[in-house]
Amino acid sequence: MTTQVALVGGTGKLGRIIHAVIDEVDGFEVRNVLGSASELSELDGADLIIDASTPAVSLDVVRAAIERGINVLVGTSGWSQERIAQIRPLVTDESAVVFVPNFALGSVLGSALAAAAAPFFVSAEIIEAHRDTKIDSPSGTAVRTAELMTAARDDEGPFQAPHVDQRARGQQVAGIPVHSLRRPGVIAKQEVILSGAGESLSIVHDTVDSAAAYAPGIRLALPFARDARALTVGLENMIDIGIRARS
Repeated sequence: MTTQVALVGGTGKLGRIIHAVIDEVDGFEVRNVLGSASELSELDGADLIIDASTPAVSLDVVRAAIERGINVLVGTSGWSQERIAQIRPLVTDESAVVFVPNFALGSVLGSALAAAAAPFFVSAEIIEAHRDTKIDSPSGTAVRTAELMTAARDDEGPFQAPHVDQRARGQQVAGIPVHSLRRPGVIAKQEVILSGAGESLSIVHDTVDSAAAYAPGIRLALPFARDARALTVGLENMIDIGIRARS
């Protein structure tokens, strides 16, 4: 049986990549594509909703999916733990919400490595860069990385972050300064810098071809989101990397 997909934001950069992947995957078919002028009633009849819209629209899409009892795969950026907490009580056994801050496998591995290293260093900062047309900052990937790193430090306490009252020190996300660059010609790049006594560790992920980088993760996420029955955060839950992040 073919899974009928309603793709929200299907004309955007990520939406077009997702559409192309679905066209190549057996068992999935794009039923309809929703844009900024579409009504949420167009979600009716879908077996799976994929949200690749904007942060301002995404919350309404997710709520509409839950109300209809349709699983939803969220690739839209801007979903912090605080925002996800608004959705968590609404999720029932009749549907699932799967959040994927970044579909690139290398990005997921980079965030997992940063979380694994977090307990061994006293300070950390994140520098992320995206194209100048990206609406939100910091990126969803940077937010997710910071949250994973801080969660990994239950026994050590928060990172040291001096002078955080100064705006130039970046936005604090889960106690970690995050610096966002928006530059023409950039796709996506993130560097996590962990520092300790006499040493530092940098973990860098650079996306140079979004279509090629995101496609494997999208293929993994499609059947997972279709069959899920809970709220899940992160592509790391779909691959065996030896580190399980908290949803």
